Amino acid sequence: MKITTSTLKRSGTLKRSGALLLLPFAATLLACTASVDEQLTDDAPTTAADRLAQYTTVQLVTDTQLSDAHRKMIPLLIDAAKEMDAVFWQQSYGDRDALLGGLEGAELGFAEINYGPWDRLDGDAAFIAGVGDKPAGANLYPEDISKEELTAAVAAAEAAGDTERAAALTSLYTLVRRADDGSLTTIPYSVAFAEHFQLAAAKLREAAELAEDEGLANYLSLRADALLSDDYYASDLAWMDMRDNVLDVVIGPIETYEDKLFGYKAGAEAYVLIKDVEWSQRLERYAALLPELQQNLPVPAEYRQETPGADSQLNAYDVLYYAGECNSGSKTIAINLPNDERVQLEYGTRRLQLKNTVRAKFDKILVPMGGLLISEDQRSHITFDAFFANTMFHEVAHGLGIKNTITGNGTVRHAMQERASALEEGKADVLGLFMETQLEQRGELGDGADIRDNMVTFVASIFRSIRFGSASAHGTANLVRFNYFLEAGAFSRSEEDGTYRVDFDATRAASNELAGAILKLQGDGDYQAANAFFERYAVVGEQLQSDLDRVADAGIPIDIVFEQGTEVLGL
Repeated sequence: MKITTSTLKRSGTLKRSGALLLLPFAATLLACTASVDEQLTDDAPTTAADRLAQYTTVQLVTDTQLSDAHRKMIPLLIDAAKEMDAVFWQQSYGDRDALLGGLEGAELGFAEINYGPWDRLDGDAAFIAGVGDKPAGANLYPEDISKEELTAAVAAAEAAGDTERAAALTSLYTLVRRADDGSLTTIPYSVAFAEHFQLAAAKLREAAELAEDEGLANYLSLRADALLSDDYYASDLAWMDMRDNVLDVVIGPIETYEDKLFGYKAGAEAYVLIKDVEWSQRLERYAALLPELQQNLPVPAEYRQETPGADSQLNAYDVLYYAGECNSGSKTIAINLPNDERVQLEYGTRRLQLKNTVRAKFDKILVPMGGLLISEDQRSHITFDAFFANTMFHEVAHGLGIKNTITGNGTVRHAMQERASALEEGKADVLGLFMETQLEQRGELGDGADIRDNMVTFVASIFRSIRFGSASAHGTANLVRFNYFLEAGAFSRSEEDGTYRVDFDATRAASNELAGAILKLQGDGDYQAANAFFERYAVVGEQLQSDLDRVADAGIPIDIVFEQGTEVLGL
């Protein structure tokens, strides 16, 4: 999310509905603050080779034994995924071949990682000469559109009783374009991307014929239908119904991160996955606790009146292939789907922990970063099990809270527009830690678990995710949390060696307070209050910038890229 805030006034407070929402800013936080983009780009790499070096390469493989049917299906699913890659290039930039055809070397490789000429780890700054700023709506809207124009067009359609046009303008599955007379029109994804969606659908149907699991076969067939109709509800339900399948695929237009104008339009993506049955069995008991955890949220009753679907699943997977939105810039390590609020409230969601990717980020990024930034006597609390658990409970927490505003402003996603993604990611982070502390008190966290591991690993991972930059909802959410936790005394910084020490009691309290603040923002659907919230907390202080620079100077990568596909898998 692109945020360009000015220096904040130290005495500022944010009030909503007569109640103090946020704590006063500490003086140490506000020393020399500037906009996210200004600060994070001060010492950004200047050459394509330097930018490319921010990523380290990982092979996507699995230890899970593949059946003969799986070995035949996986290439078909990868072929279908590649079509989502082509679609996301169009959504993000436009003509992929025209851009890449004029590039070579590191510049070419970096454009492929970013699905365009803008650096996703650097606030979407252009890294190719002559390229202008990335439009907030990417290539999902006309480049010259404003928020006011689209809002007015929707209001005019509703006033005229043309609910179909109003819905199409804000639909997840339409491109907005200009008609010959300059007015706004829409093109359904199934029409705009017909060639790619038809090819993907054919591959999914071919894979369905080979599927050993009846539920997987049904889902693949329905998902193929959905790509051609823009109606994903039936296939979402079929995906929720799957229980025993080991091979899985997530495919289609799903997340709205690419739409930073409104957060309405879904980006195409795909994952090809294989279940880790042993790890999945460890996780399944937590999903049943969701309704009870919802009632314990640190927020007034009206903000927790929704009941999470009781049919949620929690499993661990190895990823065999990434494509499209999830493969752009920083890589996803867990999935919580479907996003359809109707499905979530009635049935719940499926939460997929991407174990091989989590392990790669832990080993190659979090461990060396913790060795640099965390107090020496607390580094032993940075563990893979805690990192995996934090990731898992983050995804579980997406199912908690509120999906529809309590003020009649519609869904949280529509009310919060382009702020929705960063708010939701921030909510999931702190509610995940809240859930872990609740379970620890009940003795449900697992044998040998130490909540201090979760807390120190959580704080160390804040620095990891801030480096994703302001173009990432996750990066922005972690920056907000760093500043909120700093002023709440959840951690302190040693002037002697520049390391951070976690205060466990203060961290517990801060996570509860921040969770309550975000849940109220979401429940009220107050877009202006959300803007003030980010202007207050999504800032990079001088000291934080210095610490991030130390991490970069140590050569610790920001994220990973993949060697992936049938050859890597030996298929």
